[in-house]
Amino acid sequence: MTSSMLFNVTTFTYLISMIVFFTFLASKNKSLGLTGSFIAYAGFAVQTVAIALRWKESYDMGVGHAPMSNLYESIVFFSWTIILIFAYIDIRYKYRVVGAFVVPFALLGMAWAQLGMNTGIEPLVPALQSNWLLYHVITCFLGYAAFAVACGISIMYLVKAAVEGTDSATPAGGLMSMFPPLRVLDDLNYRAIMIGFPLLTLGIITGAAWANYAWGTYWSWDPKETWSLIVWFVYAAFLHARITKGWVGKRAAWLSVIGFAATIFCYLGVNLFLSGLHSYGSSKM
Repeated sequence: MTSSMLFNVTTFTYLISMIVFFTFLASKNKSLGLTGSFIAYAGFAVQTVAIALRWKESYDMGVGHAPMSNLYESIVFFSWTIILIFAYIDIRYKYRVVGAFVVPFALLGMAWAQLGMNTGIEPLVPALQSNWLLYHVITCFLGYAAFAVACGISIMYLVKAAVEGTDSATPAGGLMSMFPPLRVLDDLNYRAIMIGFPLLTLGIITGAAWANYAWGTYWSWDPKETWSLIVWFVYAAFLHARITKGWVGKRAAWLSVIGFAATIFCYLGVNLFLSGLHSYGSSKM
């Protein structure tokens, strides 16, 4: 059994989980919601083993590095962190319906990685040969994953608010009855961002330390660094507006969605389309 085979199993498992969650939405059968969560957890377990196995395979090949060094490996790890943060929210708050809006993010990442990328294990370029790689990637992607969960929850909020209105005293029936109350969705969005923001902050700090190790400067206004700072400011503005101005509801939800869009561009757009010190990001992190 190779890591690639296990990643294929992971992708299929997340697909089944998403289908079960969608069926849960349509049928309102609570047992299906629990089943969808368990299937997602099973995929997470398989993916964890696959990541560990790929790490071992790199040492067997004489390369020997954590499987987080190229675009394929980073997307796989990103999907893993999304399910990790989802599992935390799911186990703690037990709003199973959130899975229908979060698991698809992990599935899309895995499907894209498996179908459209070079999956080979390659030696690290000199700039990546540092323990800072592990610290930086883990903190950044845990932050990104929390923002992905917040985005999924925000989409739920906007859909529910559009159907029943933010000032409606009578909750909508039908599909919307499966969603948590608007105030709960708003609070979950805030809590997810409160998880992601300090992790992103740590990611930027460890990235600066890594940049000093690799290039001799903590900050060079490289496009990747600049966009990381933009993302940080978006979520800092979210927290500032919420704490000092009482921003809740639709404005907070839209800002969360915008923040995740900026996060995705920082992660993928900069790597694939912009040149700079991170220009190797088209194939490397």
